[in-house]
Amino acid sequence: MSDEKKKGTAASAMPTAMAPPGLINKEDIPQVLPILPLRNSVFFPGGVLPLAVGRQKTIALIKDAVRDDQVIGVVTQRRAEEEDPGASDLYTMGTVARIVKLLKMGEDNYSLVVQGLARFRVMELVQEAPYLKARVDAVEDKTSSENVEVEALGINLKKLAREVIELMPELPAAATELVESITHPGHLADLIAANVDVPIEEKQAVLETVDLKARMKLVLELLNRKREILKLSNKIDSAVKGEMSKTQREYYLRQQLKAIKEELGEMGEEEEELDELQERLKKAALPPEVEKVAQKELNRLKTIPAASSEYTVARTYLDWIADLPWSKISEDNLDIENARQQLDKDHFGIKKVKKRILEYLAVRKLKNDMRGPILCLVGPPGVGKTSLGQSVAKATGRKFVRLSLGGVRDEAEIRGHRRTYVGALPGRFIQSMKKAGTKNPVMMLDEIDKLGADFRGDPSAALLEVLDPEQNSTFSDHYLDVAFDLSKVMFVATANQLDPIPGPLRDRMEIIELTGYTFEEKQAIARIHLVPKQLREHGLSGDHIEVQDEALLILTTSYTREAGVRNLERRIADICRAVAVEVAGGKMDKQVIGAERVKEILGPEMFYSEVAERTEVPGVATGLAWTAAGGDLLFIEATKMAGKGGMTLTGQLGDVMKESATAALSYLRSKAEALGIPPNFLEKTDIHLHFPAGSIPKDGPSAGVTILTALTSLLTGIRVRHDTAMTGEATLRGLVLPVGGIKEKVLAAHRAGIKRVILPERCRKDLIDVPDQAKNELEFIFATHMDDVLKAAMETSPFKEGALPAATSTDTPPAEVRA
Repeated sequence: MSDEKKKGTAASAMPTAMAPPGLINKEDIPQVLPILPLRNSVFFPGGVLPLAVGRQKTIALIKDAVRDDQVIGVVTQRRAEEEDPGASDLYTMGTVARIVKLLKMGEDNYSLVVQGLARFRVMELVQEAPYLKARVDAVEDKTSSENVEVEALGINLKKLAREVIELMPELPAAATELVESITHPGHLADLIAANVDVPIEEKQAVLETVDLKARMKLVLELLNRKREILKLSNKIDSAVKGEMSKTQREYYLRQQLKAIKEELGEMGEEEEELDELQERLKKAALPPEVEKVAQKELNRLKTIPAASSEYTVARTYLDWIADLPWSKISEDNLDIENARQQLDKDHFGIKKVKKRILEYLAVRKLKNDMRGPILCLVGPPGVGKTSLGQSVAKATGRKFVRLSLGGVRDEAEIRGHRRTYVGALPGRFIQSMKKAGTKNPVMMLDEIDKLGADFRGDPSAALLEVLDPEQNSTFSDHYLDVAFDLSKVMFVATANQLDPIPGPLRDRMEIIELTGYTFEEKQAIARIHLVPKQLREHGLSGDHIEVQDEALLILTTSYTREAGVRNLERRIADICRAVAVEVAGGKMDKQVIGAERVKEILGPEMFYSEVAERTEVPGVATGLAWTAAGGDLLFIEATKMAGKGGMTLTGQLGDVMKESATAALSYLRSKAEALGIPPNFLEKTDIHLHFPAGSIPKDGPSAGVTILTALTSLLTGIRVRHDTAMTGEATLRGLVLPVGGIKEKVLAAHRAGIKRVILPERCRKDLIDVPDQAKNELEFIFATHMDDVLKAAMETSPFKEGALPAATSTDTPPAEVRA
């Protein structure tokens, strides 16, 4: 619906018509008036104003006012966007008005003309529905119109008004006659205030000024300011017209000069640059549609004066077009054996990625027009995701460009800026293609899970087109404004976690998960890659230092505890620096680094197995958890004290983990008799469950079996085996359900020196991804019921003699299985 607002026809060419004031006596104004809220305009006494009405409340007000032939109050809203204004949304001063004419324009749309009669002040609102009503107080001018100063102010107002009308040629000559015909000073001030183009707040200030002299002075100030603005505007307009004439003259002379130089064979530097640019565009082998755009822009550039800012914008755009690799493609090295050797040389392990790259090369060899794959390597820090991109580029013989997306929050970083902006540039993908110089590089999209989003747009949404094989052949950059083919690019994205990546973006990529390394793999990586690299970086050679295998073993087991190898590389660097100090001091003997020398350089061991001492008392169980940096151990401690049957949970736990603890306690109460626990053990006992590392948030169902084992150990007094860790979700009936992250959890157990791992039976298939070294050194117990877990995890069976565990009452496979 349309709102109550001043019609455009009344405020344009002709000033608002004014009727003489004093058309209503103060005594004739009712004490309570219906209020019509007005937005985007201020209505003055003596004014005649056309209004368009659409709000339901106002329609009801008008119908009642016309029926009862009563006057209304018109008050301006403080905020025009307010649809249902209250007392605080209206100014306190308004104008008593009479409805002169009413027309029905549609079902819920009226047009009316109102005439202003007098000022009034709103005392209080007395009604809000069906329309506003307010108790009002009529207001009269304070200074007599016969005052000499008022008369002088009126003369000045008329004089200034004539000057303003002369500066506005769009106003008719009748406007001057209208101003001259008004004799009442208050009427004159209101007429000028109603028609001068100033903010609503300033017009309202005129309406609220009751003292006649003060009001006329205020209008005089507004009119004087308007006159100065009009004078300045006319001056600027004249200057611009003069400048345009000058520019046209210069362009004509330049064109003549160019023709003369061509005749004399003295082409200027600018012409030579444009000719060179034209040659570069020809050599770029542009697609037909791009060539058409570039030629059009080049023709326009030739007509623009070199001193113009438009010249620089157009020239820079054509430079980008000429420098991009529209058709230049590097030849792929499709030798599968060569690629396999290159990948094995640069990286140890990561068989999945190597297999996928070799598959791509094999298909590329058989089918020449295959699109580049879009891989996403997901894994903890330090496992070699970023460096893998360079190896892929070497193996395929392609150019390599790295594009870091961490912290990118502006959508224009992906799609570029429009050329109309100052300092506009193409997006990062087009910039990277220019840097690569070929149409088919390997492009590493680093830290794709660290993309942000704010008021400038969502970069991850802009990436949807880039990383969609069906769309990226016609990728549109805002700066270029022509399609660019990205389908030949091999995209390799990296991320630490999948969760922050939006679903539609994740769906466009082939996810390959990289997990942590075993001790054996870390030692091999250190021996093959890290030690030689650090020797080079510290200016050492094999004549200065020899790092023995026992040193690498103690570095991986006692000085680092991580999924990747970054900290391991730092510790090797520490050793190299210590040796470098001695070599620089003149000691040239070869340094042999063994376990004792490592302890001497690095100090006491930083990590040791704390599982045994933690599980020395009943009530402590060792769980396995998944983290963004791989897997980790999760110790769950339980204790009891005198109380009233309450259970306390601490360690910054999520709702799912709290529910797992409640379910475990309920299961124990139901199995109390079979476990030899008094049925009423909770009547005078409180239980406290604590998950250490309280500053780290924890959640998920996979700690269910560990919580149940810790509670059983606490209540039966039987200790949990110190060499055993477990994971799995426990139901209220005691079933053990499968969980995720098995590979990471098993590797974490292996790193921590655990010997036995209890897993859900349905997770047996997940062991296929676990490295052979870990599988050979660990004993796996697969359980379908909690009874299996309790018997395997505790030092002795917690079940009373003669009690039948649930697991033995069904045809389930044996609990212990040696992998």
